[in-house]
Amino acid sequence: MEEGVVDVREVEGAKCFVLDTESMVRPRHVEKDVQYRLLRLENGLEAFLLSDPETDKSAAAVDVRVGYLSDPQDLPGLAHFTEHMLFYSSEKYPKEDEYSKFISEHGGFCNAFTSAEDTNYHFDVNSGDFAEALDRFAQFFVAPLISKDGVGREINAVNSENSKNLNSDVWRNMQLWRHLSKPDHAFHKFGTGSIDTLSRMPKEKGKDTHEEMLSFYSGNYSANLMKLAVYSRLPLDEIEHLVASKFSKVKTLNKAADVFPEDPFHPTDHQRLMVRAVPIRNVHALDLQFLIPPEDEVYRYTPCHYLSH
Repeated sequence: MEEGVVDVREVEGAKCFVLDTESMVRPRHVEKDVQYRLLRLENGLEAFLLSDPETDKSAAAVDVRVGYLSDPQDLPGLAHFTEHMLFYSSEKYPKEDEYSKFISEHGGFCNAFTSAEDTNYHFDVNSGDFAEALDRFAQFFVAPLISKDGVGREINAVNSENSKNLNSDVWRNMQLWRHLSKPDHAFHKFGTGSIDTLSRMPKEKGKDTHEEMLSFYSGNYSANLMKLAVYSRLPLDEIEHLVASKFSKVKTLNKAADVFPEDPFHPTDHQRLMVRAVPIRNVHALDLQFLIPPEDEVYRYTPCHYLSH
C-alpha cells in the first residue's frame, strides 16, 4: 500500500483511498463527537469529511486550483466568467438555475468566488436535503451544460460586480497594486472582467467568449486540482459513499497547477514608491506593502502572523 494510504475501498466500482490524518492541521475548537476522514478518489480529487451528529445544516465546498492569474492575456476575467457560467445548468439538471433554486428552497445558501490562484464553490442546506443538493453541486464538475444562451446574462452579472467594485476603495487599491507590477506578469491582470474585456474586445479580435470559456474549463477543471470539503450529520461511511458516488466521475487531466515564481515587481521601477490615491470615501489611510516569499511550504507555521505582531 502506498505511503500515506491507510485503507483502499471500492464504492460503486470506483476506488477510494483513505488517507492518514495524523499530520493534518485540525481546527482548534471542535466538539468531541465530530469525526474526520481524508479521502483521495481514483481520479485524484481529495476530500475532507467531517461528521457532526449535532448539526442541522450540511455543507460542501470545492476549491479548484485555478484563478484569474491563469486568464488568457487577451481575455481578462475569463476564470471569473467561467465561475458564473457553471451555475447555469448541467446535463443531468438542464433546467436553468436548478441548483441555486433547490438550495434556496431548502433553507440553504450558495455562492462562489474567484481569486488569484483558486476558484471556490460552496453551499449549505438543510441536512435532510443534503444528498440531493450534493448531487446537483457535483454536476458543476462532472457535466455542466454551459449553454451559450447564458453568456450575455452572465457577462452582465460580471460587469455589475465590476461596477460595484469601482466604488470600493479596497478594490481600487488592489487594482492599483496590480497596475504597478510588471506588465507581462500574471499579477498585472485585471481579474474581475467587464463587458469590455469579455464582449467588446474579444469580438474585435474575432474571438468567441463562449468557445474560449469552454476551452478554459476543459483545460483547467481537472479532478487532481480539486479539493472537496463536506460537513454533515451523517456518519462518515455514508458521507464517503455520497462523495465517491458523485465525484468519481469528475474527469482528470493529471495536470500540474499553474505556478508564477517570478517576482511581479521590478526592484527599481516598481518598489520604493510612494503613491497617493484619491479615495471614494472621506478617509485618510497609510498602506505599506512588503514583498515576501510564498508561504505554501511553511503555512503550518503562519510566519506572517509573527510578522504582523
